Amino acid sequence: MQTVPLQLGDVIYNAATQSFEALVTVHDTAGARSYACAIDAPITMEFEDAAKGLATQAMRRHTHGRSDAVHMPAAIAPRRPNRLPGLRRMTIDKFAILRPRAA
Repeated sequence: MQTVPLQLGDVIYNAATQSFEALVTVHDTAGARSYACAIDAPITMEFEDAAKGLATQAMRRHTHGRSDAVHMPAAIAPRRPNRLPGLRRMTIDKFAILRPRAA
């Protein structure tokens, strides 16, 4: 079995979601890839157990998610439903409107 070097960033506890979070970087022959990982756990969990859970999640995402990540469709900007197609924004010169009032 081949071992892959892992690098854990700062492991923090997010009290709002009650989870441990870290940026985990996996180094392999193809390069380094970083994954934002989080595991649901109480704050009383040992640091070693939290780090092991984060590393396991990163390795799982690295080995199983790589083929899916390559074929993801490009993001498309959502259309505003209240805008008509082809409608351009009208620019208003505020100074031109206020000049007659200033005199």
